[in-house]
Formats: sequence, structure tokens, C-alpha cells
Amino acid sequence: MKRYELAAPATLETLAFVERDPPRPASGEVLVRVRATSLNFHDYLVVTGILPAAPGRVPMSDGAGEVVEVGADVTAFRVGDRVIGTFFPDWPDGRPSAAHASRMRGDQVDGFASEYVALPERDFTAAPAGLSDAEAATLPCAALTAWRALVVEGGIRPGDRVLVQGSGGVSIFAVQFAKLAGATVIATTSSEAKAERLKAIGADHVLNYNETPKWGAAARRISDGGVDHVVEVVGGDLAQSLTALRVGGRLSLVGALSRQPIQFAAMYAIGANARITGLTVGSRQHQRDMVRAIEVAGLKPVIDSRFPLADLAGAFRHQAAQAHFGKICVTL
Repeated sequence: MKRYELAAPATLETLAFVERDPPRPASGEVLVRVRATSLNFHDYLVVTGILPAAPGRVPMSDGAGEVVEVGADVTAFRVGDRVIGTFFPDWPDGRPSAAHASRMRGDQVDGFASEYVALPERDFTAAPAGLSDAEAATLPCAALTAWRALVVEGGIRPGDRVLVQGSGGVSIFAVQFAKLAGATVIATTSSEAKAERLKAIGADHVLNYNETPKWGAAARRISDGGVDHVVEVVGGDLAQSLTALRVGGRLSLVGALSRQPIQFAAMYAIGANARITGLTVGSRQHQRDMVRAIEVAGLKPVIDSRFPLADLAGAFRHQAAQAHFGKICVTL
């Protein structure tokens, strides 16, 4: 089989495309033929060496495929089942803890940039019926992050007002989940073309942050006093996000695409009685709940582009250009 492994130092240029013997499933494990993975910012940080990982580590936190062999004592899956991986192999359920979040897929443990993987059955959930492998592969990191921010932690309700930033994977899933919940969505973007696409998937209002640098105040006016939820993916200066938030609203800090230190004037948070929650993806049970919701609603992930496994570095270069709308997928 073929797979990618990190070198030392880890860069896109040193990312090694190698041949290895396929693994065999041990007791409690399933052998999965991986059919697709998708890119996340976390993966980019790993393959470029910004987040250190051991040489030889197989990258990519997302993965979808089918079970081709089961080890002894496996009860959750059978040969032929379509599955998706989980981001945290040690977080089955419950509230987050140090133990739950100690290992991340494609970082502290091997990921899915491999034609075959043999992993414990608890490292997978069923894939949603009706989605392609590429579509299913977009869910374990970006979709689950948006789900946990709005549904699990945010307790979103019909009539709530949600602000999302940009058109990356987490933000687009946040638009889709917010609309499923009956919420009003305000999105920010940098171009008219992306604004029209955001409206097409359900955004009720779109603010161009280049034309409206004080977009927090504009969002506050549109939402008649502030939004209930901000899904913060940029980080850095939070002034505009906190300005947009209503008194008692929640800001879910889920990403730091700007790679700048988080900063804000205390009065923004104190005066608004704001709840600022940092969160990373979610548990296996959160993923199972999300999969059921996606099946019932018939939700379809938005895919920007597809790359073959042999051009994984090219997929990351496309991601770094920041021109994509939705998820970038790699097929195996």
C-alpha cells in the first residue's frame, strides 16, 4: 500500500510518499480501506512542521472508507460497512478532559494519508448514508467542530442569530447547521463572489470585511442588538467579534487562522457578560449524534476541489492560497 510519512524537518517538500505492507487487524481492530481524506488547518500546521510531530508520522486527521477485515471480538462493524474516523481516539463520550484530548489524529497518532489503516473499532463511527466518500471525509474535524460549537456547547435554538467568518470548512458547516436549527446567519467574507455563494447555502446577510472594517457594529445593527453565537475561526484581535455579540452571547473560539495572539479589551467581554469558550472538535458520541442529524436532514457538505493522493502537497498549496470555498478533499 501507499501512504505519506513526515520527515525531519517536516515540510511539504520532505513529505514522503512511500510503500508499506498493509497492516492486519488485531483483536478489537478493523482494517479499513481509506477512500478519502480532507484538509484541515491542523493538518497544514503538522505537515509544515509548525506543530511538531514525530518523524514517520502518517498525517491527516480526517478519513472515510470501508471495512475490509475485522479482528477478533469486533462487534460494532462488519466487512462492507462504510465508516469515518474520529479526531480524538481517547474521547468516547462525556465532557472534555486532559485524558480525552491528549492525542489527536495525524499528530500524536497516525492519520489517514494511507490506503489502509488498522485501528480499534472505537476509533470509527458509521458514515452517513447518502454521502460519497469524499463528502463523508469532510466531517470528523470541521463539521464536528461547528456542531459542537453551536449544538453541544451553544444549545442553538430556532430564532437565534449566528455570525460566522469566511468560507472555510468550519464556517460553512456552521452556516448549514445554524440554518437546520432555524437560526439567522450573518457571514463575513472578502469578495462578492464568495458572498453570493454564502447566500446560496443559507447565509441571510453577508458583510464584506474589506468594505466594512467595523463589521462587528454592522452585524450588531443587523441582528437588532447583537448575535447569540459567534463561531470564531480567525483569532487575533477579537474586538469585532465581541462587538457583534449580544449581552450574554457566546463566542466559540475554534480556530486561529491568523496565527496571531488572542487579544481584546476586557470591557468588550465584561460589559457584554460574554461567554468565551475555547473548543477542539468533539467526542465519538458527538460525532454519532451529528451523523444522525446529517442523515435526517439530507445535508450535503460543500467541496471546493479534489486532489489525488499522489498530489497531497498540491492540495496543501491550494489550501495555503486561501482561495477555496468549502473543503479540499484528497481521494485514495
